Amino acid sequence: MPHLLRIDSSSRQTGSHSRALADSAEAAWRQTHPGGTVTNRDVTDGTIPVISEATIAGFYTPDAAKGPDERAATALSDMLIAELQAADTLLISAPIYNFAPPASLKLWIDQIVRINRTFAFDGANFTGLATPTRAILCLAYGAGGYDVGGALEPADFLAPYLRFLLTFLGIEDVRTVTVEQTTADDATVAANLAAAETAARAAA
Repeated sequence: MPHLLRIDSSSRQTGSHSRALADSAEAAWRQTHPGGTVTNRDVTDGTIPVISEATIAGFYTPDAAKGPDERAATALSDMLIAELQAADTLLISAPIYNFAPPASLKLWIDQIVRINRTFAFDGANFTGLATPTRAILCLAYGAGGYDVGGALEPADFLAPYLRFLLTFLGIEDVRTVTVEQTTADDATVAANLAAAETAARAAA
C-alpha cells in the first residue's frame, strides 16, 4: 500500500506558505493513491531534542553491544527512521530562515541520518540506505532571486542542501517546488502561491 511521510517545519501553524504547498501536494498524492496512507510529523512541536552525546555514542555502538542506556538514547532515532523507511514518498515543507533550513528540521535530520541505518560507509564509498523512492520539497522564500541565476542564488542553503542530503541517503528522485517573494504585496503573493500550488500538485 502506498505510504506518504509528511514533514512540516514552518514555525507558523497558520498562514504558512510552505505548509500550503505541502497541502496541495498531499491532496494530489491522495487523489492519485486513493488507498494510500499518510503519516504527518510536525517537527516544530518540541518532541525532537538537540542531539546529545549519548545519542551519538549509541549511533556508533553495534546493536548487539547496546545496553539499556544506549537503547534509550537512540529510541527516538529508531522511531523516526522507521517512519522514514515505511514511506514510498517523503514530503518535506520548509521555509528558509536566515538562508538555511529551520532549526526544527535540522533536529529531525540529525536523528534520521544514521550510519548503517540510512547510509553505509565501506571505508571508501558511501551508500544510501533510505527506502523512499522519491521526495517532494515544498519550500518558501520571503525574498525573490533564489532561483538559478538570481541575485540570491548563492545564499540558498535550503534547497541545494536538502537535495544533496536526500540523494546522499539514496532517494534519487527529488522534486523541488518553491514559492518566492512571500513578503511582497498581497497580489504578488497570491499569484506566486497559486503558480507554486499548481507545481506542487504536478510534482505529487
